[in-house]
Amino acid sequence: VNDATHRRVLLLDSTMKLITVVADSTSSTANAYGPRSGSLIAYRGDSTLFVDAASLSMLVIDPDGKIARVMSVPRSQDAMSIVGLGGGPAGYDGVSKLVYRAFPGVQMRMSGSGMPTSPAVADTAAIVRVDLVTRKVDTLGFVKIPKTNTQINRSDDGKISIAVEVNPLPVVDEWVVTSDGSVAFIRGRDYHVDWVGPDGTKSSSPKIDFDWKRLSDEQKVEFLDSLKIQRERFEKANPGNPAAALGAALGMGAPPGGGGGGGGAPQIRLETRSMTGGGAAAAPQMSSPVISYVPASDLPDYQPPFFMGQVRADADGNIWVHTTPTKPTPGGPVYDIIDKTGAVIERVQLPEERSLVGFGSGGVVFLGHRDGANMKIERARMR
Repeated sequence: VNDATHRRVLLLDSTMKLITVVADSTSSTANAYGPRSGSLIAYRGDSTLFVDAASLSMLVIDPDGKIARVMSVPRSQDAMSIVGLGGGPAGYDGVSKLVYRAFPGVQMRMSGSGMPTSPAVADTAAIVRVDLVTRKVDTLGFVKIPKTNTQINRSDDGKISIAVEVNPLPVVDEWVVTSDGSVAFIRGRDYHVDWVGPDGTKSSSPKIDFDWKRLSDEQKVEFLDSLKIQRERFEKANPGNPAAALGAALGMGAPPGGGGGGGGAPQIRLETRSMTGGGAAAAPQMSSPVISYVPASDLPDYQPPFFMGQVRADADGNIWVHTTPTKPTPGGPVYDIIDKTGAVIERVQLPEERSLVGFGSGGVVFLGHRDGANMKIERARMR
């Protein structure tokens, strides 16, 4: 278990009891967690990779919770992408390759006159595969991601202001690595799956039946008005946290009537250079980003079937897609379970106030349940 809140990696037994602390942020173990959140990736057999982007390393954890060896990340510039910042953690194909979404982030540089330049943000991202032995990288395909429009201005007193315009109801694609090493691209525009096999062969599945709900112009306006009210409440509860505000603006993408979405806020870094030499100049004063939404006319005419971060692969070769509800539904989130042919074999609703956190073989799922400040992990079976 990656306990990112307390910066620990824990090993539990089959009864969900703690066996050992594999890595910690204190001196209680010989293995340090690191200053940033890491991620766990299922690796060969029953071993696990723990990716530490801060040290550009990957710990190989054996089934007993011992650190068998340490590997460097295959490409240092992709360390945060392998951890999964904004694009989901990497997956292992079972042979020798890691698959992840390449997302280098957005750099805002100062021009020669000292004025910042507004970055261009792409609306697609590459899914790449890197061989851990040869370090060879190849691109498997591209996914549609939320696009943000960013404007940067500098006032006469030198203060920099940033205005970010987001689409809270984006039509996106998702991707997962399945248990047989195939990579599935789940397309949001018409809800079908494109496949890339371990050997590179490509295929596509038919469109999946979905209750497409058309959004009228009035519903689009009502949705944006409601979302603005929700965001104002969030910002009042989290003052002085612009990153969280931006994440809320992108992550509240839910259709009228409920649901939840994902965003994947862009990584923003401001670089300045001194005018007289190659050294770094003092960082200019910056105000909190001003976040706005696109006009109602820019929202899609039909609600998307899913949002970013809402797709998982189980241990039995199936894909779980958390679909957006077309009408208010009591209970927890609803998932389409898609098999290797790209067909929905079952629809499953989780219990109320539960979230999907992992899988076991034979239809076993692990659910997260928030209990005050703690998160409880529960084991359940589909039948």
